[in-house]
Amino acid sequence: MDDLVKVFAETTDPAEMAKLLQEMLTANELKDLHLRWSLMKDLYRGKPQREIAAAYGISLCKITRGSKILKQQDSYTKRLLSDRYDDHLKI
Repeated sequence: MDDLVKVFAETTDPAEMAKLLQEMLTANELKDLHLRWSLMKDLYRGKPQREIAAAYGISLCKITRGSKILKQQDSYTKRLLSDRYDDHLKI
């Protein structure tokens, strides 16, 4: 896995990253990845889990995993979301 992580870390061009993801993942895997990121953003912004489940037509179990990740003190995902969206929320 280390080699794969390095490949992703070294891919800095968004168009190349999109191409890499499309070549490496199936359409369903890409859809699942997009869904996971979307629900994590919703959770981070304080949207209730039941509302997220209804909006995406998914079970609360999928959302619970994301919620647990965001509650972790050292969560890298939470830090990414904070860096990316807190400035937007302050406007």
